[in-house]
Amino acid sequence: MADDYRQINNALINIYNGILWVEEKELCKSSFSDLTIKELHAIDVISMYDHQTVSAVAKALHLTPGTMTSMTDRLIKKGYVERKRDEKDRRIIRLHLTKRGRVLYRAHRAFHNKMVEGFLKGMSQDELKTVNKALANLEEFLKEHA
Repeated sequence: MADDYRQINNALINIYNGILWVEEKELCKSSFSDLTIKELHAIDVISMYDHQTVSAVAKALHLTPGTMTSMTDRLIKKGYVERKRDEKDRRIIRLHLTKRGRVLYRAHRAFHNKMVEGFLKGMSQDELKTVNKALANLEEFLKEHA
């Protein structure tokens, strides 16, 4: 059992680092090389559809509102994001992706879709249920310790 735990721990560390490394490598050689990984993930949280507030994006990324405001200013300057007043409550400012931001959002989602397809390749329904249960357990642990 200890060997299984050690193997799973090593796999999780390698997977986490591997995903970040591949994302960063692909980002650097793309036409979006002006972004950092954190900025890429902010664009993913802003999304094409939900139009989050700065504080909601900060919370999702575990950043302070001040850090997220600075990042938002940089994303606006780089042409990925714009601020717009909420149509129902004009006091609220929401973040929207520009055309360039939407292109990047779709490319990042496509990368994740390919990654998940590779991860699930050849799995049976029972194996998928086991993976889903394990991932739900991990998500719960992370929520409790966030």
